[in-house]
Amino acid sequence: MQRSLATPSKPHELATATAPTAVPHSLAEDAMAVFTGVLLISVGVAFFTSAGLLTGGTAGLAFLLHYATGIGFGKIFFVLNLPFYWLALRKLGRAFTVKTFIAVLLLSLLTELQSQLLQFAQLQPLYAAIAGGLITGTGFLVLFRHRCSLGGVGIAALYLQDRYGWRAGKVQMAVDCCILLLALWTVEPLRVALSVAGAVALNMVLAVNHRPGRYMAT
Repeated sequence: MQRSLATPSKPHELATATAPTAVPHSLAEDAMAVFTGVLLISVGVAFFTSAGLLTGGTAGLAFLLHYATGIGFGKIFFVLNLPFYWLALRKLGRAFTVKTFIAVLLLSLLTELQSQLLQFAQLQPLYAAIAGGLITGTGFLVLFRHRCSLGGVGIAALYLQDRYGWRAGKVQMAVDCCILLLALWTVEPLRVALSVAGAVALNMVLAVNHRPGRYMAT
């Protein structure tokens, strides 16, 4: 019996024939995702700061330079992000850069109001590291899937994933661990070790869930 031309003859042909197409996010979906992701990240940051832990990425580096030089955290954070915004505009597009600026601004506002909105009577440091890392990682995952980040290392991680196929989570994990190890100069080793655990938890969320080709929407 002659096989129909419309029927795939091999499994890979069937997979190709039924592969879903990418569905762009709407403006409303992007706005909701940016708010959701940033809100989750602000909660994770509250876990870290309440337990006296450190963060990774550009914010972690800005904190270290602030402690070492006495220069305001905001000024250092702004300067450190300048080359990354240039990279975002050139390589990742205007829409990505605009959403990233908005996310950074929103996170700044939320962290300023955090003490009035969220307080912990008691928070065990190890729990804060793991839970804070998972919550923050989920927030970054939401932002990344809507082509947005919080600047700095996040931009570089997304660019390297798009350009070379390196997983964003692994890139971020490597940078975060290096920054946290530098903190041994100013922070007690136990706090640094717990902060590394938090960074690993954060980036495992990205390494497992943010892989090229796994998520089709744009």
